[in-house]
Amino acid sequence: MPLLGGIRPPIAVLCVLILALAGLTAKVLGPGSDPVVPKAVLSSQQHYAEDGAIALRASIDERVTDLRRTATALNAGKPAEPEDILSDLGRTYQKWTGTTVVDLESGDVLAARGERIPLAWLDKDVLTGKSALLPRMVRLETGDVRLMTMALLDRKDGPQQLLIASNSLSVPPITLGPFRTMAVAARGGEVLATAGFEQSEALNSDQQRQELEFLQKQMSDLSAQAADRTEEHPVTAKEPGSRGYPGVSGTLMGGEYNGRVVAVGYASLSSSDPEEKDSVAAGLGLTVVAMLPAVAEQSGATGRELYGLIAAGALVVLGLLAAGFLWARVQRPLLRLFLESRRLARGDLTRPVGTFRGGEAARIGNALERLRGQLGGSGGPNGPGGSGDFDGGGGARRDGRTRFGIRVQLVVTAVLLLLWCVPVGLLLNRTDDSVSVPATMVNDQRDRTDLVSDRVRRALNEAQADLVSTSRLVDVSDRDATENVLEDALRKHTRYGALYVVDAGGEVVARAGGDPHDWSDGKDLPLVRVSGEGGKKPVVQAGAPVPEEKDVTLVGEVRIEFLNSLLKRPGLGEVRVVDAKGRTIAASNGFLAFEELPRESLTDLVRAAGVQVGAGPVENGLLLRDGGSVTVAAAAPFSGGGVAADAGWTVVSWQNADRFQITAYEREDRSVLAGLLGLAAIVVCLGWVHLVVARPLRALATSAEKLADGDLKAVLYPTYHDEVGAVVRSLELIRQQLQARRQQQPRRTAEPRPAEPRPTEPRPGEPRLGAGGR
Repeated sequence: MPLLGGIRPPIAVLCVLILALAGLTAKVLGPGSDPVVPKAVLSSQQHYAEDGAIALRASIDERVTDLRRTATALNAGKPAEPEDILSDLGRTYQKWTGTTVVDLESGDVLAARGERIPLAWLDKDVLTGKSALLPRMVRLETGDVRLMTMALLDRKDGPQQLLIASNSLSVPPITLGPFRTMAVAARGGEVLATAGFEQSEALNSDQQRQELEFLQKQMSDLSAQAADRTEEHPVTAKEPGSRGYPGVSGTLMGGEYNGRVVAVGYASLSSSDPEEKDSVAAGLGLTVVAMLPAVAEQSGATGRELYGLIAAGALVVLGLLAAGFLWARVQRPLLRLFLESRRLARGDLTRPVGTFRGGEAARIGNALERLRGQLGGSGGPNGPGGSGDFDGGGGARRDGRTRFGIRVQLVVTAVLLLLWCVPVGLLLNRTDDSVSVPATMVNDQRDRTDLVSDRVRRALNEAQADLVSTSRLVDVSDRDATENVLEDALRKHTRYGALYVVDAGGEVVARAGGDPHDWSDGKDLPLVRVSGEGGKKPVVQAGAPVPEEKDVTLVGEVRIEFLNSLLKRPGLGEVRVVDAKGRTIAASNGFLAFEELPRESLTDLVRAAGVQVGAGPVENGLLLRDGGSVTVAAAAPFSGGGVAADAGWTVVSWQNADRFQITAYEREDRSVLAGLLGLAAIVVCLGWVHLVVARPLRALATSAEKLADGDLKAVLYPTYHDEVGAVVRSLELIRQQLQARRQQQPRRTAEPRPAEPRPTEPRPGEPRLGAGGR
């Protein structure tokens, strides 16, 4: 028999799996200390840094795109003076600290606005080659770093000019929340900008100043480590198969001060979609670092953790019982059947076949005993005083059909192991709505929701600003030229689904893209609005008046898919944009147009966030405990500048707290995993026994009974070369012996017997013999 066949390997594998699972259970569920900082807090800082990197990348890319778009419009339009160019640029986009127009031939400054821009960094490499006109980081005389963005003004009838705009590499203007700080680091780890640190002059004590110095040093050291790690390629920096943020991101642990441990998340600037063209900002080598002093939560073992050791011990006991049961009721009888059948096949018929307790083993044993009698064994039917129903021991024929078979024995084994799997997976370490959730998670949910709200608001403001820039190229009198302008803008800006020009009567003068919707030009209506009630999708429209054309508006319809893509952030749960009535406009997952929020508490949260407090509505976070579950929710209304702030929309997010990497939920997940692993071991090992042993054994029992009943025609073939297969081969040898004996019996009865002498009749004339004579 091969080493890997038969009943022994699955029982051995079951024992190994049970011992391994018991050790794993004792390790992950047994006594142990909780982490100093919960993993959920570290992951939250990583997500926060990713959000900041996305916001900074989008801000830089938008500035580059806006400047190049303005230069393209100026090159295609009427000639304009440099002073007028900068004035119009400042009115349309309030995002640059300084702007300058330089004559490329002479190098003279033709016009300047805002902060003075140094020109010593301009050289041949900046203006020519593969990296021509790409953004550059330049350090000013004051030590501050500025990002220089360039665009070429090249008119057919004028000299070449260079439009330069500078802006500071500041931390994205997002809500940092209490105690959090953020920094932007360059290659090499140099910190270019920070936000969130208090000024030392504003502190009241030396202890506070010492803590500030400690945090600043931690930020400097950890930023250097983060910048070094972000030099890796995003594919090699992540685990195989992991998705999420397209760039490099991670977490770091800093030092401890006054009972707080520094938790850091970092993220490199990366393109929003690696399959698309590379982002300009992604090539600058910048890294965003988010730092939060978290309260140290060192704790020892608790009474609940001892359940892990108890569960591991119970698994070992039940596993040994299950393995012992399989050995006693399956393996041992099967090996005895193998030995008995081989003995009979070799011709050893002197002693009866041993008795078996029941099931297929008893059926096969009875059949072997009957076959022994048919082969001529003592006490058999062909032996002295034999009988066909003799059991080899002087009793009646044994019958195992009424006893439990091997399938019942496998079920009993499975039940023994399920007595451990079910309680561990469904009852051990279960959580309820009393789980303690760190306040940091609620604050981060609120702050990240406010960040997403700011991101959506800025995207809508940018969409409206693009329309303002494009409206200068609209010529109502030339429909074909206007439609060409709209089609070109539609190709460059994927955020729009349709562009069209509407006159004072609401008629569409020119269009590009999808079918236009109604646009009413009212003074009380915002330039960014939503319509389309009753349809399959909300219609988000943004408008810009066409210069020098009375009551003519350029309208762009923002695709809902574009807004949905802005809401998809890992670690934030379900995110939606709702209007002033709480109806859904966009969502990170599927939704119905203008549907209500799924819970009344979320609607109340949106209303509370929209209440005017001080200068305006503020973001709000909430921890909901209901129905045995804990939910973290937040709402952030549009606030700040731009036309989108007048829309009255709110971004609301919520997620179940069991998604957080909190110790209580982790233990629950590990308990469920242990139960599932035990169930998998049951399925694999007992399924193995059923396929390799149980099914062939049941077929063998049927074949053995048919053979004992006199069916010698069916040839017996072994399914596997194992114990059951060995018994089948022995039965086949017995069948051949019985068949040979049956063929020999008719031959013996057909042989002629010796003829007896017959009396002869006397010849005529001869005397007849008397009774006693001849």
